Amino acid sequence: MVITMRTIEPAIVVNNVSKRFSRNEFQPSFRHEIGHIVKKLLGKPVEEIQPKPFYALQDINITINRGESVAIIGRNGSGKTTLLRLMSRISEPTKGEIYIRGRYVSLIGLGAGFISTLTGYENIYLNAAMHGLTTKQIDARIDQIIEFSELGDFINLPTNRYSSGMMARLGFSIAFHVLPEIVFLDEVISVGDIAFQEKCSNMINTLLSEDRTIVLVSHSTGIVKQLCKRTIWLHDSHLVMDDRTEKVLPRYSQMMKEQQSKQAALRQRFDGDIG
Repeated sequence: MVITMRTIEPAIVVNNVSKRFSRNEFQPSFRHEIGHIVKKLLGKPVEEIQPKPFYALQDINITINRGESVAIIGRNGSGKTTLLRLMSRISEPTKGEIYIRGRYVSLIGLGAGFISTLTGYENIYLNAAMHGLTTKQIDARIDQIIEFSELGDFINLPTNRYSSGMMARLGFSIAFHVLPEIVFLDEVISVGDIAFQEKCSNMINTLLSEDRTIVLVSHSTGIVKQLCKRTIWLHDSHLVMDDRTEKVLPRYSQMMKEQQSKQAALRQRFDGDIG
C-alpha cells in the first residue's frame, strides 16, 4: 500500500517583521498653547514637540502553511490588526519581509473596498474584478454570490444604505466566491445574525477542506475554537505564544483573568481612597 503524504507548502512567511508608527505623547493644554504663541511674539526660543515613535509590532517571525486555519488573538493594541494589514499588503512593514504565495482576499473593516454610491450588484463586479476575475467568470457566479448574501432586492440599492450586517453579508459572499487561496478576516465574522455566522463558518470549513488558508483576528474565543486549530497570541507588539489553539487559549484566558483581578483591586483601592 502506497501512502501519499501531503506536501507542506508555506502560504505566508513573516520574516523578522516590525512596524513603527509615530505618535505625539504630549497633548498640549490651552495654557501651553498660549505660552507658545507669546514666546514666538517675543522672539524667545520655543521648544517644539517632536512626535515619538512607537512599535505596533516588534521582531515577528511566523510561517503559516497552506490549508491552515490560524487565529491571531490579544488585547486591544497588541498588534493583531496591524499584523493582518501587513499580511494583506494594506500597509508595509518598517523592517523585515512578508512573503505571500497565492491569491488572497481581505475582509478587514466593513465596507472596505466598496464604493458607497454604487449598488451592491455593481460592487460585486468591481470587487471580483479587483481580485482577478474576468467579466465572464463573474457572470457565471453572480447568482450564487447574491443568493449567499441573502440581500434579495436590496442588491440593487447603493451600499451607503446598507446596515453593517448587510455590508458583512455582501463582503463575505464576494470573498468566498472568488475562490481565494488565502482569506484574511478581522472580526467581521461576528457581524450579522447567528444563522449567517453559521453559514460563514460552514463556508470557511469548505475552503479549508479544499486546502485553502484562513487567518482570523477575533476577540471571540468561541469562534477561534470553532474555526482555528492554531492560535498566535500577541501582547504589547510581541509574539507571546504560537501553538495549537487548545494550548494557547487557556494561557491567554488565565492572563486576562489575572489582569482583570488587578484592575478590580485598583478600582477598589481608588474607591476606598475617595471614600
